[in-house]
Amino acid sequence: MPPLPEDSPPLIGENDHDTAVRRLQDAYTEGLISHEELDERLHHVLTAKAQNELVSALASLPEEHPGTTSTIAAAGGRIQRRGVWRVPRILKVESAFGRVRLDLSRAVIEHPVVDIELQLGTGRAKITVPRDAVVDVEGLRTGWKDLRYKARRHSRPGGPKIRISGAMGFGRLKIRHARR
Repeated sequence: MPPLPEDSPPLIGENDHDTAVRRLQDAYTEGLISHEELDERLHHVLTAKAQNELVSALASLPEEHPGTTSTIAAAGGRIQRRGVWRVPRILKVESAFGRVRLDLSRAVIEHPVVDIELQLGTGRAKITVPRDAVVDVEGLRTGWKDLRYKARRHSRPGGPKIRISGAMGFGRLKIRHARR
């Protein structure tokens, strides 16, 4: 492979593309850009080869806040969040063994979209979302057992969108809406 000229712009990787796509989707979800603008910018992001092309596709979007990602990890045992707690924009939960319980029913959710990324080996996981939340589980891969989630028939507008993604090995994930 011939060496790159020293003045060539830095190339971008798959993670750079994924991050840019997520930022554009978030901007659309939050009403910052129109559907047509989303399509146009996504085309630029997905065909970009250099960092400066990504920068121009993301121009005019608000900067991401670095403190909006949090990771909870445990090799074994229990991971639990309940009561009043502040939910970050992106919550990563990693557990090789053990149980995970996230209760967002009384949590402080400051973002219109919350991404929960699960990396779970074995054990059970239970996520309770606010009554008016819209849940998206399309990015979740389950291994041995299927996901248990029944979408609400009628959600009031204005609730947060909870996107759950990642991978589960041999455990079961149960998602339910809070009753109040």
